[in-house]
Amino acid sequence: MALNYEELMATSVVGLETSYRDTETMLYALSVGFGGNPVDPKALRYVFEQGRPLKTLPSLATVLVPDMFPPDLGWDYRQVLHVEQRLQLYRPLPPAAEISIDRRIAAAYDRGEARGALVLFEAEARLAKDETVLFTIGNTILARGDGGFGGPRGSLPKSHRVPRREPDLFCELDTRPDQALLYRLNGDRNPLHADPVLAQRAGYARPILHGLCSYGIACHAILKTICDYDHTLISGFDARFSAPVIPGDRIRTDMWQDGNVVSFECSVPERDAVVIKNGRCTLAV
Repeated sequence: MALNYEELMATSVVGLETSYRDTETMLYALSVGFGGNPVDPKALRYVFEQGRPLKTLPSLATVLVPDMFPPDLGWDYRQVLHVEQRLQLYRPLPPAAEISIDRRIAAAYDRGEARGALVLFEAEARLAKDETVLFTIGNTILARGDGGFGGPRGSLPKSHRVPRREPDLFCELDTRPDQALLYRLNGDRNPLHADPVLAQRAGYARPILHGLCSYGIACHAILKTICDYDHTLISGFDARFSAPVIPGDRIRTDMWQDGNVVSFECSVPERDAVVIKNGRCTLAV
């Protein structure tokens, strides 16, 4: 089965009802590194619900849309790579809510048989009780094994550029050897992140970390370093994934602040690998 352009562009869901509890909110925070220091009172508010209101990571939005890119579109799911993530928040996420979601494929580009296909997904989430818009997200997926399906030519949208000066700030956060096994409990059960045999067949020495886990760790770093753990300060978070993280890596997030825009880039210095590029975090004003 191959990608079919007309079927792809007709793939949409309107008014999908779903919900999440504070359990999922805390699990997500734990899966991107919160709780590593269980006596840090500011970070603890993301993983402990008693005494004061539970805080929510802005990047939690990325795991609240079911089947954002489903495995049954006709592509070779084993060769699917998440290359770009965009997020716009209109208000802080509640720690638990019932939400209504509209989800669609915004574009599909054929890069040629040897270069794969690009598929752009978009979704909007609203509070089910009153239709208040919470967030919009966009994902760009590279289906490496599905080029030549007959769709229009196209390329990635233009990305944000980080400044050329030295970073203003940086933050280093460790990942755990079992980080991918924990993160997959948020809903992404792609075996590439858990099965050593499948990972080796895909060209990796061991299962790799989810790109969205690295994305959440970058959000964690900016919350800690620039926002003093105030989750209400982040209204947008965009990034491009450039290389995989291996569970157990230490991720360094370099940051450049210009007004209400924080540019960022993530790397694994021990492997001389840049893992997230073109990062743009927008601060609420």
